[in-house]
Amino acid sequence: MAGSSTMGASRDDHGDRAGASPDPARRAVRVLIAVKDLSAAKSRLAAEFSAPDRTRLVLAMLSDTVAAAGAVSVVDSVTVVTPDPLVAETARRIGARVFDEPVRDPAQQPDERLNHAFAAASHVLRHGHVDADVGGRETVPAHRVDIIALQADLPAMRSAELAQAYSGARLGGRSLVVDHHGTGTAALILKDSPDELAPLFGRDSARRHTASGARELDGAWPGLRLDVDTADDVRRAHRLGVGPATAAVLHSLGWSDEASATTA
Repeated sequence: MAGSSTMGASRDDHGDRAGASPDPARRAVRVLIAVKDLSAAKSRLAAEFSAPDRTRLVLAMLSDTVAAAGAVSVVDSVTVVTPDPLVAETARRIGARVFDEPVRDPAQQPDERLNHAFAAASHVLRHGHVDADVGGRETVPAHRVDIIALQADLPAMRSAELAQAYSGARLGGRSLVVDHHGTGTAALILKDSPDELAPLFGRDSARRHTASGARELDGAWPGLRLDVDTADDVRRAHRLGVGPATAAVLHSLGWSDEASATTA
């Protein structure tokens, strides 16, 4: 799959950075989203959504998550790591860069595979070359590249929530945003640190991230915390207000659009 060599490029809207000279002391904030193979996606939604509709919903939630993350002013890139060609195509179409999921032992458990994908992509984003804001390429020291590892299914996330979580994240280490169930991790943030991301996503990840030294962040952030795994989660996100792509899919399935697109 093409595109892995260009992962981490800045998004197109340079905004007020246009015309600036590369600053060797600048911070680079890069969002990283890992997405599993669509064939195994959201099996817990099967009772209420057909397989084609689950695929549409997963891709829509990814689109809204990428859009909300990319709209955060301090974020200069969003990268999706995935083994799935349809996910990769969708990610590129909405302006994200794509990194092929590294090939590992096929006997590896899904959570191990996911964490390896996060760790490998984070390492490349922090230690490889990145596109400069104005022409050419520059190398940013690893400790000045911050990583925000996000779940891919945050359709109700507001950009302001992610901005506040990043702002409040601990300098010199890792911080996490615990999900709405209180056991999972919606976001893992590595900020101003020479250390690696060391992701521990999966079952009981909040406890494991905390035990490994990450600090729990205490903001309200209902959209950021609402990762969607079940039909009840979909209903909760819909009531809170989902992004336009997810809203369009749900509307096409007969859901009322009283809770419309999210705002930043």
